[in-house]
Amino acid sequence: MQKKWMLVVWPAFLAACVMEMVVFALFDPHDLQGWARGWGLGHQGIYTLAFFAFWSVTAASSWLTYTLGLSATELNQGPDHG
Repeated sequence: MQKKWMLVVWPAFLAACVMEMVVFALFDPHDLQGWARGWGLGHQGIYTLAFFAFWSVTAASSWLTYTLGLSATELNQGPDHG
């Protein structure tokens, strides 16, 4: 089961890192503070929140890709059968 999670989480982490670099190369967190002002976030908070949002979205995408790649037999066996 651990290998299955790593097939999902690790590529999602790397994709989130790339997304973080691209987004914040184009946008300054200071420009986004007005949007996040009600949450009381500074630069670091915006970076952190954005990273976890990117990681969540890419993990969902990786999980969907992994699940769609399973055969019908693998899907019907359930998580207890490897």
